[in-house]
Amino acid sequence: MFTPQEIRLLLCGEMTPDWTRQDLLDFTEPKFGYSKDSRGFLDLVEVLVEMSPGERKSFLQFATGCSSLPPGGLANLHPRLTVVKKDCAEGDTALPSVNTCVHYLKLPEYSSKEVLREKLLQSTQEKGFHLN
Repeated sequence: MFTPQEIRLLLCGEMTPDWTRQDLLDFTEPKFGYSKDSRGFLDLVEVLVEMSPGERKSFLQFATGCSSLPPGGLANLHPRLTVVKKDCAEGDTALPSVNTCVHYLKLPEYSSKEVLREKLLQSTQEKGFHLN
């Protein structure tokens, strides 16, 4: 028999997303310009770890189209969150973009972790649909 909390978890997923640095390294796939050792990817991991619960929900909504994680967290997010380098001439003024259907984050390589955090949070607060 399930408790009400277990039923809610099964139906709604993890409503307060939680992850560790190791979770992000294990269950996020850097590709096409990023690797597990890339500075830009590692900066993203640190920014995600440092996010508040509300910022994490906004990031998930931005990157996956859903503000919660499935039961089991990032390990059970399918498809996996994929991070690719977004080549653009705008440099630090460029914003990240996503393909939510496949959990695909297109991330410019920023000059610092602080700029990455600022631009990522700015993107998560944007409303509307824009082609990129």
